[in-house]
Amino acid sequence: MRRYFSWPVCRAVAMATALSAAAIAIVATAMSGPFPWEGAEATSAVADSPAAQGVASGTPVFPLLGRQANGHLYDYEPKGTAGGVQAAVDLGGGFSEVTAIMQANVSQNGTGNDLYYRMGGSLYYTAERGNDTKLIGGGWDIYNMLAAVNRGSTAQPEIIGRDAAGALWVYPVKADGVLGEKAKIGSGGWDKIDRITGRGDYTGDGKPDMIARDTGGTLYLYPGTGSATADASINTRITVGTGWGSYNLLVSTGDNDGDGKADLIATDKAGALWLFKGTGNPNSPFAARVQIGTRGWDAFNTLF
Repeated sequence: MRRYFSWPVCRAVAMATALSAAAIAIVATAMSGPFPWEGAEATSAVADSPAAQGVASGTPVFPLLGRQANGHLYDYEPKGTAGGVQAAVDLGGGFSEVTAIMQANVSQNGTGNDLYYRMGGSLYYTAERGNDTKLIGGGWDIYNMLAAVNRGSTAQPEIIGRDAAGALWVYPVKADGVLGEKAKIGSGGWDKIDRITGRGDYTGDGKPDMIARDTGGTLYLYPGTGSATADASINTRITVGTGWGSYNLLVSTGDNDGDGKADLIATDKAGALWLFKGTGNPNSPFAARVQIGTRGWDAFNTLF
């Protein structure tokens, strides 16, 4: 299996994790040099990757990435039309000190499976096939939740942060991974939300949406407007259903089963993995769940 999410990311994070907090900012901006991947195969992998195919078809497709408590990161590529994921590829350790980690398709004209991660209050960016890790900036510990989504206002994904007051902020991502000026997209009340995800269109209108779950276990769909205007980028939420508190982790990897509609993946408390196939109907956005993993998924403390 080709590793669409390649070794530069692993090496960058592992190196940064081993550093003292005082030295991270200096070294992270200087990481460079050769990494253990072959140029010819890597070029082909990017062209043939699920993300590249998704961009070509207009529907995003991403691998499922997970971090275990021991700091190891694993890559699960999508199976395709059958839905589900292929066998794990171990991407290495060194991720245990990272307090937030997100996958974003920024490099390679939007086909790269890149990383944003927070450590010691600072946010870093590593391109899938880049040769360095960028320090985005400090002060990111003001956010108690971070997520990578795409509201459709730009060609690039966006980083969302929730502050202690329950407000939601969005940072547009530029083509080089640097973030633009933040804008508020939610004035308050987001402190009652414990999961935010969304990498695709769930309503069928061609605009990417957000999925969120509150602490009571109710799942909501926030339709995207396609606008970058502050407080006008998402429409009134739609209640998907209750009882979603039975799932530990919720994540969107775009169109997992290749039918052109965005899906949702969840782990339950018994460690099983479930796929909720998207319908494109905002009033009933998900079909009945399908089990795509029997056990062991409770070993992950993060899926993204």
